[in-house]
Order: sequence, then C-alpha cells, then structure tokens
Amino acid sequence: MKRLPSLAIPIIVLLLATPLWAHAQEIVIGAVGDIMLAGRWAPFLKSKGYDHPFGGVTEALAMSDINLANLESPIANRGREFTAKKFRFRAEPEVAKAVRKAGFNLVTLANNHSMDFGAEALTETMANLETAGITWIGAGENLTEARKMAIFTVKGKKIAFLGYSLTQPVEFFAARQRPGTAPGYDTIFTPDIVRARKEADYVIVSFHWGKEGHTMPTPLQRSIAHKAIDAGADVIIGHHPHVLQGIERYGKGIVFYSLGNFTFASKSAAADQSVIIRLRLDDTRREAEILPLDVLNRRVGFQPRLLSGKPAAGVIERLNSLSKALTTEIKSHDNSYFVSF
Repeated sequence: MKRLPSLAIPIIVLLLATPLWAHAQEIVIGAVGDIMLAGRWAPFLKSKGYDHPFGGVTEALAMSDINLANLESPIANRGREFTAKKFRFRAEPEVAKAVRKAGFNLVTLANNHSMDFGAEALTETMANLETAGITWIGAGENLTEARKMAIFTVKGKKIAFLGYSLTQPVEFFAARQRPGTAPGYDTIFTPDIVRARKEADYVIVSFHWGKEGHTMPTPLQRSIAHKAIDAGADVIIGHHPHVLQGIERYGKGIVFYSLGNFTFASKSAAADQSVIIRLRLDDTRREAEILPLDVLNRRVGFQPRLLSGKPAAGVIERLNSLSKALTTEIKSHDNSYFVSF
C-alpha cells in the first residue's frame, strides 16, 4: 500500500479559522514522551479499554492547540517480525482511535520500534493514523517521505514539525527506495530545518536518541541539539531513555533531552516520573509550562497522574538538578512551573 497522494506534499493542517485580530493570540503546543500500549500488558489494557491510559490527562491535553507524542510501536495487524532485536512491539489498530480521542493530533514515528514488524506494518500504521485523524512525522515509504515536515496553521501562525531517530537498528532507517524512519544525521536534519525555517513561524524538532535509563544527555545529544537550533529550530523534544533528562536553553531555542515514558505498558521501577510540556508561544513570549506526572505503573495502574503540591515539587526538584549542569532553571509561580526561552 502506497502512502496516499494527499500526503505526498508537506502536510498542512488548518486548525482554526483565524481573523486578523487573532494573530497575536497565544498558541499552545503540548508534548509528551513515549506511548506504547502493546506487549506483555496489552491484554490487560484491552480489557480496561484503550482510553483508560489517558483518563487522567485528557483534560490537560485539551488545553493545547496541538499535542505531540512519540508513538513507540507500530499500530497494525500485519507485518513480519524483526527478530534480530530483543524487544518488539505491535499495538492493535484500536489504539489509534484512543490516541486521537485523548487529544493527540500528531505523533513521531522516528524511533527504534516503528519498524518492529517491517514495512508492511509501517504502511498499515500510517493508514490507521490517517483514518483516526492523526498526522505523523519521522517515517515514510522512502527517505524523502520520512523527512517531510508537518505544518499546522494555528491562529495565523505556521508551526513546522520534523522527526528523526538516532537509535539502532540502522536497518530501520529509510533509504531512497526503502521504507523506514528518518535518520538523525546532521547532513539530513540541517537542510530540512533550514527549509522549515523559511516556511514556518516556529520549528519544533523531535529526536529519538541517547541511552536507555541514563538521566544525563550524551555529548552527541547535546551536539545534535545545538546544531539543530543553529539551523533554525526553536524547540527540541527528545525521548528514548524512558526517564527524565535535563532541559537546556541554548541560543534562541530550548532542548528537552528526554520527557521519559508517558503511557507505556511496562512496570519498570526506573520509569517513575514524567512531564507534559506545554509550549506557550505568541508574538512577545516563548515559554514552556511543565506539568509533572506520576507514571510508575505499579502505583498508577497504567494511567499517568498529574501531580500537585509536594509530589509535583519533587519532580521539578529532580528536573532542576538534572538541568543545573545545562545552566537552565525551572521557575515556580502560583504552584505552576515555567522556563522562558
């Protein structure tokens, strides 16, 4: 199955009809970490209903114009399993509807699981996402498609999104005539970002990178992030470590090195805290609000829980500790947490 002709050009999504007076209105973009509703716990999740994992955060997500997540598995029935790696995931097609119902209208497929069941499952995933009304970045039927930006128009402004993977196996990377994910090489993302910068008012780039379980970004992560911002990116959203990593303000941009797990079907004790990033953008302000989450599944039952009070302050304290070496500090005001950039 080939990608539908309507998606063969950069994706333009008109979210709101925008009168002239609305151009200075605030644009709100939500971003979260990994969604993976497959594997060992899939039968339990299916019995609860795939809407269940999002029940504690749907209202928070509804406050954003756009919500972005990393989709950490194909959503398909078909495909040939890639057995040369330890963990392989494939979620049922019903998951796509649940993700959209939760408030996500954009996902990145640039990760080390999108090709777990090969090209056929990737193609089916993209079809299921389109049917559900979800746009994607970071993967396609060939390298050209995988590199394409998604552009959303909100309140008179254009926001461009790009997604890349720097994780193995390299067999998952797209090529000229091979389906797969967009490789995060600077020779690829730099011209893409430069092009997006010319077309959009804001450029947001997702990277799947780093080391699983590590709370500090690698030198490669930092180098890639800085190059992406130098090329014109405003915001970098990272994932793959499954745990929180620090935040860095660099140049005119900001880097969230890892948002950790979001709704992830695992009972790992290491993945206990996460955040929702709520980017607030207008003509005079660029700010990220940070909403702490409890994602320890033996405690929250596969349903991320928004935190407040001392538990929320504890997540921010950890994140500030991780961000200190990156010379960035999260500020608090009226029990809310912000970073300006």
